[in-house]
Parts: sequence; structure tokens; C-alpha cells
Amino acid sequence: MKEYFSPVNISKFSGADQYTDSSYANKIRTYVDENDFPNLDNIQLAIIGVEEDRKALNNEGCGLAAHYVRENLYKLYQGNYITNIVDLGNIKRGNTIEDSYFAVTDVLAQLLKKNIVPIVIGGSQDFTYCNYLAYLKLEQTINIVSVDSSFDIGDGEKELNSQSYLSKIILHKPNILFNYSNIGYQTYFVEQTSIELMDKLFFDAHRLGHVRKNIEEVEPIVRNADIVTFDVSCIRQCDAPGNGNASPNGFYGEEACQITRYAGMSDKLSSIGFYEINPAFDNNKQTAHLVAQMIWYFIDGYYNRKQDYPIVDKSEYTKYRVSIKDHDHEIVFYKSNKSDRWWMDVPYPVNQQIKYERHHLVPCSYSDYETACNDEMPNKWWKTFQKLG
Repeated sequence: MKEYFSPVNISKFSGADQYTDSSYANKIRTYVDENDFPNLDNIQLAIIGVEEDRKALNNEGCGLAAHYVRENLYKLYQGNYITNIVDLGNIKRGNTIEDSYFAVTDVLAQLLKKNIVPIVIGGSQDFTYCNYLAYLKLEQTINIVSVDSSFDIGDGEKELNSQSYLSKIILHKPNILFNYSNIGYQTYFVEQTSIELMDKLFFDAHRLGHVRKNIEEVEPIVRNADIVTFDVSCIRQCDAPGNGNASPNGFYGEEACQITRYAGMSDKLSSIGFYEINPAFDNNKQTAHLVAQMIWYFIDGYYNRKQDYPIVDKSEYTKYRVSIKDHDHEIVFYKSNKSDRWWMDVPYPVNQQIKYERHHLVPCSYSDYETACNDEMPNKWWKTFQKLG
């Protein structure tokens, strides 16, 4: 793995002389010496920079982001927990874009096999496709959550780029994508045909206005993800100017941090990427500072995981059964006595048990339980049932 990476030069970071024992600079095991690549034994989280941006549309220069994000992350203080984090440095820009794709895919696959959660600092968002490919060797179907102002479907017949990675994932054979959810799309950035495709595939898309009014409803969406991919252009320009496609509307910085903390707290999530951060547009390094705080919140969430995903032992849960008029299926809910989080149990064919074992328990909220109690089928239950059937 070492051959893919270039080390981090911490001495070039502003404020490096002000680090304390509690600063992340002294809590993260960082690859700084070419002759001393970090040992990955017992590591839980791994930070990876990606220097590649040749397929970033209208945002060339985002391959330089990792340096500036680290500069701000290393100044932050560790929370009230013991961390086991490594920073592997930056994956070098390949001679061709295909070389870069291969390197990122291989690195992520190796980390996932070791049960290490990668935190990717991009680079362009087409590397979400590489993140997806890394799961192929695990032979399990997965869920992707994208926090983005658009769907990035693009044209599947053309070359992969930062605005077409989703079509490449959908068309890939063999396909291991069970569900895709978008959080925060803005309708004027999305073609109606794309919205129709989301419905046809039983995927989830949540408009920015709806999400901002019900930010707590993001938690069960993110809790269902294996991969979270975050495009900083979904954050409003005054909070995150460092992006060639920045828009006046979007999430507030505090909301972005809340979403990433939800991601960290998810027992299921095993990789996350932050993409399209461009230092060329970043006034006073504001975006890099925000993304550093988002990573801090992700780490904080990770070290506050509840380990209460109800796969086998359901004795620590309160079970609720709801019958809906004119429907054949009874809906079974589970509420964790430890965290008060909710799940719905969606039936699936017995002969598909191995394939769908990870997906029939759908994270939900108390409002979904209320919906069922009002004789209405929760949308999450129905879409999952269609895919399982």
C-alpha cells in the first residue's frame, strides 16, 4: 500500500508550533517519513487525501484540498474518548486517470477488509465510484447516501466524471447497489427525468427545503448507509466558498456538521468521502476549516456509536406491531432501549435470506411509526419491500 502514498509535511502547516498534547496533530498517527509507513494493526479510522482532479467539472484544483483540510483538522482538539486514527497521506496522482482510479479502489478495498473506516479527502467526486468498486470484493450489497445538490447521474455512455459517477454505479455489472439516497437536492439543478428515474428505481431523494425543516429525519437515512459521499457544493456559498460550482443556497455549516455526526454514529457506515473542496476559491481557507470540523464531528460520532443495530439479539428492544387497513402486511417496529432509535422489519423471500439479510431492517424514526399508526404505509417500508420482492 505504501507505494501509492506521499507523506504529509506537517512543518508546512500554519500554526504547527502551537499544537498541544490534545491537538489532533499529536493524536493521529501520521505518515511523515518515507521510511516509516504506519502500521495498520488495531487502527479504526484512516484519513486519505486524493490529489486527482482531472475529471472535476468546473472545479479543477480540488486535488490540492487535503493539505488545507489537514492544516485545520490538526489544530482541533480530541474529544473525551481515546482515538485510534491514522493519516496515510495523499494518494499520488497517477500517470493516467485510470491509474488514480485503480490506486484509490485498491487502497479502500484493503482498508475495508481490515475493518478500517476510510475518511477520504478529495479530489473530485467521481472517486465515489472507486469507493463503490472497493466493496465488490466483500461480496455484499450496499447502500450509498449522497449529500449533494444534484444526483450526478450524467450520461452513462460517456466517460466517468464528477457529475456522472452515479450512472456508472447503476450500470456496473455485477451490481451490488441495493439503495441510493440523496440528501439536499435542489430542484433547479436536477432534470425531471432524473427525479423520475429515482422513483422508478425505488431510490430516495430528499429536497433541501424539506431536509432543513426536518434535519433530525436525516439520521435514519444516514444510518442506513455503507458509504456517505459529501459534495461541498451542497453547502451554501457564504459558508463554503471553496468550490467552482458553489451556489447561494444550500446547507448551513452547522447542518453539514450535524449530518456528518449522524454518519459517524451509524453502526453500519464503513466509509465516507468529502469531495470538491477547491483552495483556489476558498476565501481565508473557510471551506477547508469547515470540512475539518465536519471530519471532527464524524470522528466524534464514530466514538459515540451505540452498537445497537438489531441483527440477532432483539432482547434489548421494544417491539411494536402495527396492522394497516387494506394491507396484507403487518409492520413490525423495533425501538432500541439503549438509544431510542427505531427500525422497521420488512419481509423478504426466504430464498433470498443471505442476499438481503443486511437490508430488511430499515432504520426509521418515530414519525414513521406514527404514520403507520394512522393507517398509512411509511414510504421507506414500501420502497424497501419493492426491492426485496
